Amino acid sequence: MFIQVCLYFYCKCLWRCLKFVVRKLTGRCELQRICYNTKPGAARTMKIEASLKGSKSKRLQTSVSVHPDAIEKTIDDIMELKRINPDINPQLGVSLQACLLQIVGYRNLIAEVEKLRREPYDSENLQHEEMLLKLWKCLKPNSPLKARISKQWCEIGFQGDDPKTDFRGMGLLGLYNLVYFAEWDTEIAQQVLSDSLQPKYSYSFAIVGINITDLAYNLLVSGALKTHFYNVAPEAPTLTHFQQTFCYLMHEFHKFWIEEDPLDIMEFNRVREKFHKRILKQLQNPDMALCPHFAASESLINM
Repeated sequence: MFIQVCLYFYCKCLWRCLKFVVRKLTGRCELQRICYNTKPGAARTMKIEASLKGSKSKRLQTSVSVHPDAIEKTIDDIMELKRINPDINPQLGVSLQACLLQIVGYRNLIAEVEKLRREPYDSENLQHEEMLLKLWKCLKPNSPLKARISKQWCEIGFQGDDPKTDFRGMGLLGLYNLVYFAEWDTEIAQQVLSDSLQPKYSYSFAIVGINITDLAYNLLVSGALKTHFYNVAPEAPTLTHFQQTFCYLMHEFHKFWIEEDPLDIMEFNRVREKFHKRILKQLQNPDMALCPHFAASESLINM
């Protein structure tokens, strides 16, 4: 244990000495080298984030958790601390701001998603009830719901006659995601639902949607989705980005389920775990964008 601690501090000191030498040779600090030598997107933002967090300066360490409104001042503080002339390096401030918007935005997105996950479905809340009914109308537009408490809910993959009990694991987040999928990717959502009802591929659409919400949530909280969001969101990733990612994961899991050709629903956990590992592997690529058609990457080019 003692040797490991000594080795850690030795490597840390060696790394800082190396950074000092490189700065003297190039005339640029680490943040400058990253911004000038790394293309915009996850590769750059994740290096900037690691550099700031690993800095010996508390001001730099805390810059990744400032309020969005304080980012511009934070950039000024960083430039001052690093003795960088903004008039000579105007593009650096723009690049750092884009990175900080993504870093701070990701932290705030986790908080927003967590809040939805912790909020339970309340059948006495009119907004909650309206969202639930919208889910039915989007998925089954030609089949009116006969009653709020009804076995019809099983037709879209809930377990009983009242869906509220199925949202306990993911709270409102599960409902938000299902409604977004059904409303904005309606054709695909209806096709996935239709396929899920076939005896060969049978699974509960809504329950699987809540389960995939859990998968997306864990990818977000673990930081695995940084690669994706830093590549598709030119500034702060939002709840919409998260919901679009859910749509992608839901559709991809459906295709993966069919490819795996499981014997029955009892193989769900095995297939889900295999799918999870595949997504994690994809996200290890710094250029990865899970659903690139949502990207606004053109605006990243000159940052």
